[in-house]
Amino acid sequence: METTGVHVFEYLKYVSETTDQKVILRNIMETYGNDVWNYAFSICRNSDLADDITQDAFLKVYRNLTTFRGEASVKTWLLTITRNTAYDYLRKAFWRKVTLVGFIQSAGTSQSAETEAMEKLYASDIWKKVISLSPKYREILILHAHYQLSTKEMAAILNISEGTVKSRLHHARLKVISLKEREALENS
Repeated sequence: METTGVHVFEYLKYVSETTDQKVILRNIMETYGNDVWNYAFSICRNSDLADDITQDAFLKVYRNLTTFRGEASVKTWLLTITRNTAYDYLRKAFWRKVTLVGFIQSAGTSQSAETEAMEKLYASDIWKKVISLSPKYREILILHAHYQLSTKEMAAILNISEGTVKSRLHHARLKVISLKEREALENS
């Protein structure tokens, strides 16, 4: 399986040596299942819908395993499929109002309870601001900050140029800063 620092061709070698597509799919789901679900959830803001999107995305992966060309990483390929599936779902008329509970990863360090609580509040506050942005800015920040994708990978997933990725990322950051400043003025 592809992991951080392992080139995509090692994964392709693994795929070609394994004849059982169900085993391949199970390995992909174990490795990337949380990433796919989190990305779907960040787009649709509904956990039940994220479950459905994730399931459909992996069904598409299963049906198209042999079409994976290795032009992008497996993770980029999966996130692209997830994004397209999510937006297909969102085009349906009955999904217009949904809510999101922010996702925050633990830093994995031992801190005082007070420091940890303050960091969680701050992170939660930032994610609430990110989620309030329009989809094009929200998505770019999530791909950058949460998934830590490169500009090239984000461009491939979003089907836009690298320059547009950089521009959207810059504008998205400015919008979050503006929201923080506006909130600070309202609270003072």
